[in-house]
Amino acid sequence: MISTLLFTAFFVMLLAGVPISVALGLAGTGAIWLAKLGILAVPTNVYAGIAKYPLLTIPMFVFAGTIFERSGVAQKLVRFATAIIGQGRGALAVIAVVVAMMMGGISGSGPAIAAAVTGVMAPSMLRAGYPPAFTAGVIAAAAATDILIPPSVALIIYSVLVPSAPATAMFAAGVIPGTLAGLALILPTWWMARRHGFGAAPDAEPRPPFWASFKDAFLGLFVKVLILGGLRFGWFTPSEAAVVAVAYGLFLGIVVYRTLGLGDIYRMMVESAEISAVILTVVALASVFGWAMSTLSIIDPIATGITHLGLNEYGVLGLLIIMLIVVGTFLDGVSTFIILLPLLIPIAQTYHWDLVWFGVILTLKIAIGQFTPPMAVNLMVSCRITGATIESTTPWVGWLILTMFLTLVAVIAWPQLALWLPHVLGFN
Repeated sequence: MISTLLFTAFFVMLLAGVPISVALGLAGTGAIWLAKLGILAVPTNVYAGIAKYPLLTIPMFVFAGTIFERSGVAQKLVRFATAIIGQGRGALAVIAVVVAMMMGGISGSGPAIAAAVTGVMAPSMLRAGYPPAFTAGVIAAAAATDILIPPSVALIIYSVLVPSAPATAMFAAGVIPGTLAGLALILPTWWMARRHGFGAAPDAEPRPPFWASFKDAFLGLFVKVLILGGLRFGWFTPSEAAVVAVAYGLFLGIVVYRTLGLGDIYRMMVESAEISAVILTVVALASVFGWAMSTLSIIDPIATGITHLGLNEYGVLGLLIIMLIVVGTFLDGVSTFIILLPLLIPIAQTYHWDLVWFGVILTLKIAIGQFTPPMAVNLMVSCRITGATIESTTPWVGWLILTMFLTLVAVIAWPQLALWLPHVLGFN
C-alpha cells in the first residue's frame, strides 16, 4: 500500500507541475513517515546523497562550460564548422549539429548545450529561412549527444552510483557512441533541409578559410584532449580535471582572447552555482526517494519479476529500452539514474552485462528521451528560445529519433563500440 502511494504521489505532483526534485523529496518523505521508518532518515539521506567526492566535478564542469560559451569559443567553433561544411541549402543545420558535438566536450549538460547552441545558431538559421520548429528540434537532438561525450554530468552520476564503473572508464566509453550519435543526426538533418528547401537564402558572408578558422578554434578544441589525456596519463582525477578545465577556460578568456573581465567572471560564477544547485538538489532529494524504495523492499520484487517474464536477455533489454525512453521524456538523466539504477543494476548483474557498456546504453536511451515530445527537457529549452511549440517539432524530430535509435542498436549489437577505447586507454 505504501509502495503504491510512493509512486502515485510522485506522479501526481509531477503532473501538477511540481518541480521534479520537490516531488521526489515529498513523495519519499511521505512514504518514510507512513512506514514509520524514522523521519530523521530524511535529512540524513539528503546529506548522504551529495556528500560524495566525485560530485565536486559537477559544479566545476558546469562553470567550465559557461566560461567556454561566454569567452567566444562557441563563435569560433561555429566559424570552424562553417569552414568544414560550407554554405548553402541545409548547411547551417548541419553546422548546428557539429557545433553541439564540439561543445559536448566542454559542458556536461544537455539542456545547457541546447541553450548555448540555440543562442548562437538560431538567429542565423531563422534569417536563412529555417522554421523555428525545425531549428529547435535539430538543436535539441544534437544537444542530447552532450550527455554521452565527456565530460558528462549523467556519466559522473552513474559512476558515483555504480562504483565498479569509474568515471574515467565511463568518459572514455562515451566518446565513440556519442560521436556516432552526432554523426547519425547529420544525415536526416541535411536530407530534411534539402527536401524542404531550408537555408536557401544566400549568405552575405564568404566561407571562412579552413586553416585560419582551425587556428582560432584549436585552443577551444584542445580542452577535450587535455581532459582525456590527463586522465589517461594519471595527471589528475576526474574532479581535478574539472578544475583544470576551469583554469584553462579562464586563461583563454582573460589572457588569450581577452573577452572576460571580473564582472563577467562573477556573473558566470553565480549562474554556474545556480545550475549546479538545481542538479545537486535533484540528487539530494532523489536520494530520499531512492532510500524509501530500497527500505520498503520495492526494488527486489520488480527486478525479480522482470527477469522471470520468460524473455531472453535481448527481450529484457528491449523492455528496458522502451521504459527508459518513455521515462526520459519527462525526467532528466540525473533523476532517472538515481531513481531507476537500484532496479536496473541487479537486472544487469543477473545477465552478466558489462556495467560500463550498460551505463552507455542507459545514457543513450535517456539522450533519446531528451528530445522526444511531449516533455523533452532539451526541446523545452530550444523551443523557448526560438518561440516554437513542442508539438510543432514532432514531424522533424521523428527522423532524428529514428537515427539515434539506430545508434543505440549498433552499440547493443557491437559492445566494443563502447568498450574498446576504455580498454585501449587502460581504464578497465
